[in-house]
Amino acid sequence: MRRAAGKMMRKPALPLLALVLPAALGACSMAPDYARPEAPVPPAWPVGEAYPVEGEASLPSVSYTELFRDQRLQSLIGQALANNRDLRLAAANLAAARAQVRVTRAAQFPELSVRASADVRDNGGTSGESYALQGGISSFELDLFGRLANATAAQRERALASEASARSVRLSLVASLASAWATYAADRDLLAVAEDSAANARRSVELTRSRLQGGIAPRSDLRQAEQILATAEGDLAAQKAALAEDINLLRLLVGAEIDPALLPSSLAEVLGSVETLPAGTSSTVLLRRPDVAQAEYLLRAANADIGVARARLFPQISLTGLLGFASDALGSLFDSGAFAASAGADASYAIFSGGGRSAGVDVSEANRDAALATYEKAIQSAFREVADALATKGTIADRLSAARMNTEAAADTANLTELRYRGGVDSFLANLVAQRSLYTARRQEVAIQLIAVQNRIELYRVLGGDAELGQSAFTLPE
Repeated sequence: MRRAAGKMMRKPALPLLALVLPAALGACSMAPDYARPEAPVPPAWPVGEAYPVEGEASLPSVSYTELFRDQRLQSLIGQALANNRDLRLAAANLAAARAQVRVTRAAQFPELSVRASADVRDNGGTSGESYALQGGISSFELDLFGRLANATAAQRERALASEASARSVRLSLVASLASAWATYAADRDLLAVAEDSAANARRSVELTRSRLQGGIAPRSDLRQAEQILATAEGDLAAQKAALAEDINLLRLLVGAEIDPALLPSSLAEVLGSVETLPAGTSSTVLLRRPDVAQAEYLLRAANADIGVARARLFPQISLTGLLGFASDALGSLFDSGAFAASAGADASYAIFSGGGRSAGVDVSEANRDAALATYEKAIQSAFREVADALATKGTIADRLSAARMNTEAAADTANLTELRYRGGVDSFLANLVAQRSLYTARRQEVAIQLIAVQNRIELYRVLGGDAELGQSAFTLPE
């Protein structure tokens, strides 16, 4: 009897399997074949007087630890990668995107359900009982035209785009932190310049007051000297505020308190600890930038969405199946006579939808065209950023040399002019102009040194940084 019951359980499932397997194997995709678009930029970087001559054909794979060699900066970057809230937000968004892939993919599989019930009745001497155990498949859609498969593919590409976005956040964090660290060093140098300027202004006030008391200088010279002192002290206060703001920014980027021992003391030591990243000659390295990769993943997702929209133009076929046992006595629930099974199929097709479904295809194709334009613009913007950074790289050495020469000449002029003023040869106005020129020249040299450091950091960012940056934390599993 048990063997006969087993045969009765298997037979109703055979027609269902006969429908499901060929349908699943014969499913097709209505999505267009994807091919990576040609990059709408020149194959090589610009050349000319403003650009450096790159000897390497391609960009080597380097990590930020190879580029930023100062252990203090590396320590801060490590803390930021562990604590920064923007990075945590990106990781949470990626986790949600990964989970959404599983949610979408679940629609491709049948949902199996089990239900058990027991009913015992006693009505004034009339009693009865019934028991049932049922399992089945409710409305399993046969994906004949790839609607569900393309929906899963689109969601997966969006999850990969979220991964690329997280890598962009990580790359931007490293570059922003290095830039803020260098800016702090520059502001310390500017603070030293302001302190020297204020000290010179105080000496000038004392000298002019002595000359006024001796009847050598007019009162207007003293008032001008006092004006210069007030300006210098104002600049000194502003630089102290700038340093405090730099530390606040570093604290925000790191996501924790900053150890003062990890801060640089001068811009010169920062400039010596940041390596220059060679850009190579080929612009194909742009494809490894996370923002470009993100745009391409979204383009691939839009391409898969076309398949989803096209599949909606065709009928939807769903299968249902139910099998189980029902009996008036618990002891006979699994007897062969208590077994029952049923299977069914349902096909639906909208004869008239007011053009809504065909319009859905048009919408998906328009979205794909928009994603294509976004992808191409991302490459063009990346090319422009690299070209700008290379133009700065090719000319920054000359600017630094000119700034140093200017500072040396201004310092010598200020020294000579002050000696001539003390000797009564030059006027106070000439001495004042010389001091102002020296102050401006020193600040300008610091500014250009900062540009040189930030240019190296910017090249790291615009070239995509480390190609493997964040892979262990953000890679989407198959």
